[in-house]
Amino acid sequence: MLEGTGVRTVQYIYDFGDDWNHSIRIERVNDATPGVLYPRLLKATGACPPEDVGGAWGYEEFLEALADPGHEQHEDMNRWSGGAFDPNDARTDRIVERFNQLAKKWAPRPRNPKTLKGAT
Repeated sequence: MLEGTGVRTVQYIYDFGDDWNHSIRIERVNDATPGVLYPRLLKATGACPPEDVGGAWGYEEFLEALADPGHEQHEDMNRWSGGAFDPNDARTDRIVERFNQLAKKWAPRPRNPKTLKGAT
């Protein structure tokens, strides 16, 4: 879809309250490899911030609180995030699982021969 438009960068805002500004740059488009499911993950770096963390400033404060056991909000942020938040873990297993779900949903469907007979 993007290849035909010449667009190389897509920008969007996620969560108008927290105002996450995303920029995705398309570096190249390769031909599809037969037998490979698409979309597919090539690389991921870092974790997604938790929902409703308060945007970039809130995420910075959240990370500071988690990193410092003496921080006044350390226990609250640890409990709020489930106690196992790792800002360096992109959780690629979850991304791949979701991409596989999309690939199945978007996979071409076999044509129904009954429908094709009636169409001329």
